[in-house]
Amino acid sequence: MYVPTSFSSSFRSHELSIPDQIRALEKLAQIDAELKGLQEQLAQERSTLDGLRSGIAKLDEKLGASRASLAVMDKTRAELVQDVRNMTQQLDHSREKLLRSRTERESNAAQRELEELRKLVRDREDEIGKLSTESEASRQQLEATESDHAKLVAELGAREGDINSKLGEVSSKEREKQTERGAATKTLPAQLYRRYDMIRLKRGTALSQTSDGTCNACHMALPPQLFHRLRREPILEQCPSCNRIIYFVAPQPAAASIPPERG
Repeated sequence: MYVPTSFSSSFRSHELSIPDQIRALEKLAQIDAELKGLQEQLAQERSTLDGLRSGIAKLDEKLGASRASLAVMDKTRAELVQDVRNMTQQLDHSREKLLRSRTERESNAAQRELEELRKLVRDREDEIGKLSTESEASRQQLEATESDHAKLVAELGAREGDINSKLGEVSSKEREKQTERGAATKTLPAQLYRRYDMIRLKRGTALSQTSDGTCNACHMALPPQLFHRLRREPILEQCPSCNRIIYFVAPQPAAASIPPERG
């Protein structure tokens, strides 16, 4: 059951009449809507810049890791190639030993040495082949990342000036609106402004209207007694459903239809 409140009674003694307070609230709500739009625009422009810079930073990090990994692979491959060269020299010595062998025991030992060295050489060559494949894939990936990095840097360079210029313009408009808002708030009773701002911060918007017994903000039906009071006299109340400050606005008359001409 709706219990009548004395929401408007606190503001009747103020130098502004209730209709004037409604107009002041409407002006403040319009300023807040414009401020919200400007702040969203600022956030979007800053997000664009931050996104480009963040993307470049991530690619910088990826490039650093890829180059370090490629350097390790190149170093390892060079060491393996050097191992193969050293083993090739050892193979030549082992062949000479096999040729100089005078006993079966010496010949068998030289043969085993040759086989072990050949196996080691094959293993190293396999490792070199795998590393070569991996390093080639890494180089291609590195080139792709460098290309992406260059594109982002170019995009940032092309857009940063315009975005910063736009940020300056929007920030200037926001400061002007904040000044305008400060002046608008001073015309309202302090208690009414505090209530307005508390609702705005919680709900996003603080004002609502009714023309037919329904809150235009939350679309819930108002208690009949409340709607009757709102229609009877200019007062400010709060919607029982969404707590927004609500007031009555007479419905707009429907456009009169023009009867068709008779021939």
